[in-house]
Amino acid sequence: MTPLAPERASPQVRDRLRRSRPALRLGPVALRLRPRLIAVCLAVLAALAVLLALNLSLGRTPLSPAQVWAHVIGTDYEHYFTVWRVRMPRVVVGMLAGAALAAAGAVTQTIMRNPLASPDLLGVTHGASAGVVAVLAFGGSYGILSGGGPLSSLGVPAVALAGGLGAGVLCYTLARRGGVDGYRLLLVGVGVSTILMNLTLWLLTLGEVTDTGRAMVWVAGSLSMRTWEHAAPVALALALLLPLALASSRTLDALAHDDDVVRGLGVDLERARTALLVLAVLLAAFGTSAAGPVLFVSLACPQIALRLAGPGTSRPPVLLSALVGAALVSGADLLARTALDNIQLPVGVVTGCLGALYLIHLLVRANRRTRA
Repeated sequence: MTPLAPERASPQVRDRLRRSRPALRLGPVALRLRPRLIAVCLAVLAALAVLLALNLSLGRTPLSPAQVWAHVIGTDYEHYFTVWRVRMPRVVVGMLAGAALAAAGAVTQTIMRNPLASPDLLGVTHGASAGVVAVLAFGGSYGILSGGGPLSSLGVPAVALAGGLGAGVLCYTLARRGGVDGYRLLLVGVGVSTILMNLTLWLLTLGEVTDTGRAMVWVAGSLSMRTWEHAAPVALALALLLPLALASSRTLDALAHDDDVVRGLGVDLERARTALLVLAVLLAAFGTSAAGPVLFVSLACPQIALRLAGPGTSRPPVLLSALVGAALVSGADLLARTALDNIQLPVGVVTGCLGALYLIHLLVRANRRTRA
């Protein structure tokens, strides 16, 4: 990412930059230590540990915390399949996908300076859905995914990843006219998302009932039948992309301000915005490929993290947003599995309901500010 160049900034901007210099440097990465942010991150990590224990304990075969711990440390193998083959991959995939989607949302909202912006509006989730539904509807439950072709070893996650990336590239291409403008990109993204959403609904009417049923479960955002193979790609993506987002924290801080301030800080506006947008699309595409289009995670989690970070925070913190996303998806999946007897809801249904309520809250709050 493009570094800040203080020598090119005005005296007022240089003074602001000097006061906000980070306190810790790790090679080329500079971090500003904020005690409250660190404390909140540790608290969310503790909540994640509790949610992990609950997800491993609760289900059709209830296990005590002592039994779960015995399986984790390898002193008991009575329920090995339940813990390590069914529940653990599911909760890990949910946490990783939630972290990827929330981090993508934090970057997107920062570069667009809009709390209602998210990768969902850039066509990523709808592009992934359209790709998966097309493959399942026309290829059958197994079809081209098991016919020895190039997709046989990649499966539905690869199709979802390709569809999400393709939709993101299409939005960027259509919106790029003399530079990337956040408002224009959002408008193009809404249009592309609407087209892809209706394309998905049309494709669902063409396939066989069994195939479209599988597709509907995926489109709703489900963690059912997740394995370690689903966790590996998104874990690798987070290991590579999340450090890049954290290393770009000062550039993100600059992009949270208006364009004149960004240029005054010596940032190449178009280059930085484009690079970070690509980063956000990749994170969202990998998250969607692992768990399906889990709605509202990329919208709500960055704003929750922004409020948890406290006053003086100009943008959603990427790391805290990722942790909040992991906790939200894990908690929503726990609720989806245990709220109703003998019925497991897709996790996307729960996050969609929670996210819709939060969206209404944001709109009401914005309306009150406008009247005031």
